[in-house]
Amino acid sequence: MPKTILVVDDEKRLVSLVESYLTQEGYRVVSAHDGKEALAVARREHPDLIILDLMMPEMDGYGFMRAHRAEQNTPIILLTARVDDEERVIGLELGADDYVTKPFRPRELVARVRAVLRRAGGGETAAKVLQVADIRLDREARQVQARGDFLELTPSEFDLLAALMSAPGRVFSRLDLLDIIQGVRYEGCERTIDTHIKNLRAKIEADPRQPRYIETVYGVGYRFARE
Repeated sequence: MPKTILVVDDEKRLVSLVESYLTQEGYRVVSAHDGKEALAVARREHPDLIILDLMMPEMDGYGFMRAHRAEQNTPIILLTARVDDEERVIGLELGADDYVTKPFRPRELVARVRAVLRRAGGGETAAKVLQVADIRLDREARQVQARGDFLELTPSEFDLLAALMSAPGRVFSRLDLLDIIQGVRYEGCERTIDTHIKNLRAKIEADPRQPRYIETVYGVGYRFARE
């Protein structure tokens, strides 16, 4: 069964363009033109991935993400004309997995869709469980437990945590981590990784202000504690 992609943008010609390219690649595409309509479509269709504009009438992309993340953990690619770094960080903090700036090359967008879906589905990775202290990560089931409780992670957060946990004590630079979770580099990469780390700490650490697991190596990057 083909993967379902929800495309949300108030520019109908852009939606048609994206739909055409994705359909050619074998995806099933559904669409919406504002945040409120998108919520209804997402509840009905349960898409495998959402391509989301930020500036829309009725309910903007930020409002949609806040409401949708309370119900589902669908991977989201932001598609927007906004280039301000703070706007990008807000989107990532709300749970976006990737970011494409308008104008864009449709083939690049398709490549990013493939990459995010591959991460969300686990690709061809063999079954493997990582356990460090009381953090348990199951690659095959795409599940993470902290102190016995299951956590809701975005695909990017899961892959970032899996990379760090696969080599406790190893220092990963921000570019190392970006290559692992994104596959395609773009401007603002350091802020991107920092935002994902902030989100992860909020989910796995008992006290994110004094992290026990994900340690900062100043001037270099991050590592997962050996304990």
